[in-house]
Amino acid sequence: MASSEIDQKFLGKLARLVENENPLLSSVLFKILGLSINLSSQLITARKQRRQDGSSGHPPLDLHLHIIWLSREGLLLLDQYVLPSVTLKKNVELRILAYKLLASFYHIIVLYHNTPPVTTIGTNTPEGSVTNGLDKGKGVAKGNGTYGHGASKSISEGGPVGPPPGFGPQSPTAFLMKPGDYLPLAQQCFKEAIALAEQHLWGSHSLRLSVKTEYAAFLYECVHDAEASRKLAKETVSEVYEATEGIDNDMFNDACELVTVLGKMMKRGLGSNNTLGSKGYGTSNSGSQGTPRIEQTEAQAPAPVTAPPGMI
Repeated sequence: MASSEIDQKFLGKLARLVENENPLLSSVLFKILGLSINLSSQLITARKQRRQDGSSGHPPLDLHLHIIWLSREGLLLLDQYVLPSVTLKKNVELRILAYKLLASFYHIIVLYHNTPPVTTIGTNTPEGSVTNGLDKGKGVAKGNGTYGHGASKSISEGGPVGPPPGFGPQSPTAFLMKPGDYLPLAQQCFKEAIALAEQHLWGSHSLRLSVKTEYAAFLYECVHDAEASRKLAKETVSEVYEATEGIDNDMFNDACELVTVLGKMMKRGLGSNNTLGSKGYGTSNSGSQGTPRIEQTEAQAPAPVTAPPGMI
């Protein structure tokens, strides 16, 4: 994911920054960086396997367990070492990044480990047990997708009466992390990270964009509130337009990448015939170093994102 790559850049930079002052904190940040890179690879593998299988079912058990274990370890490192050691007064970016990473790990836990499941990605129940409680892209998850609904349907149709051996009624990941509903906690972490980012970072700052981009994805994938996801994406792009602060070339390129992702999120769930709207959200080569500019007319595909002359 684009946001995770940006988080990894900040992890490496901030770990170097605090190395002399706090070697322990620096080593923990480097551990989280390695963990994040490993976890990103596992998530990409899981997504590729779902595409190859042509389904949205759960990944193989060993991959599933590895994803949950890495996420749990990331949460422990943040909670025990990073958050107690970092204050806004000392390092604003690191404090915001810590809350953002906390939200990111809980986002993964919600996708792959939540009880009741909010998506078919991590469910280990009979097929159809999750979708009873969801109307993806049209409403908010109500948490009604339970084992009972799927089993009842299977019984009435003469199919299997329960999960396959080793997959229930308790999740096989229960020994790694206590089963439960982590969605409210994940949402709270995102809101805290966004509040800090809005208070201390300008609109085109890539860390602020990373927080909001992933929260927009979380709203769509886990909360199943497509309208709120599109609204957040649109508002975030507007904030990038309004930002006047100067940024370096690297942050400019990161902002361009995330604006492109947000532009796609603004159309998510609307169908292929919808455009980004009448305000012309798209991509363009014009604009200053302070904020990446995007322009798009109806029925046009986004142009490649490139830095303006003199910025490379």
